[in-house]
Amino acid sequence: MNRKEKFVISINRELGSGGRTIGEILAHKLGVSFYDKALIKALVERYNLTAEEIEKMKGREIRWWEGFKRVAGIGAGLVDSRSCLTKYGKEPDVLTTENMFKAETEILHEIAEEESCVIAGRCSFFVFRNHPNHLSVLIQAPMAYRVARVAAKKNISEDEARKIIEKVDKMRENYVKRYTGTSRYETRNYDLVFNSSARTEEEIANQILMYIE
Repeated sequence: MNRKEKFVISINRELGSGGRTIGEILAHKLGVSFYDKALIKALVERYNLTAEEIEKMKGREIRWWEGFKRVAGIGAGLVDSRSCLTKYGKEPDVLTTENMFKAETEILHEIAEEESCVIAGRCSFFVFRNHPNHLSVLIQAPMAYRVARVAAKKNISEDEARKIIEKVDKMRENYVKRYTGTSRYETRNYDLVFNSSARTEEEIANQILMYIE
């Protein structure tokens, strides 16, 4: 990956692995924007976007994404989907429709054309598989580690945390298989794979930076 040219780093992660935080840290260290599934889907839902609508927007304005960010109130740098969602509603789940997937994919491609960025989820490893300057990362962790993290974060029992993780794992795997024809656990889809239980989030972000350099 060449940092001197526009690049995109895709972060796919298991719930409770700390992958989102790693992506945020990495984006901050690189000085680029961070986007995740919640933000992208919230934008699609809030503005009722379809692939066809996006094509019209692109036709009216060459740099449509810059204009759209101004309208949506998204600033440069680290893009926090949580603040975005306070305006647009609760975090959407991983279920979607064919039209929504197409619209999200259009947005992701446009983001990557406009700026260097780190993107978490939304099948980004697949969406950018042919991108000339793309690094794909998978963050995993043992179930016990994930359960403990989710239980502590949500202040719930480990049994409840395990049920949530199992449900989300199934939903995300079905989502990926439906729209990509592959498994999100297929390591050949990634350039780097990390076990986050073996090191801190900061350390993993630094290791990714070292790999890039």
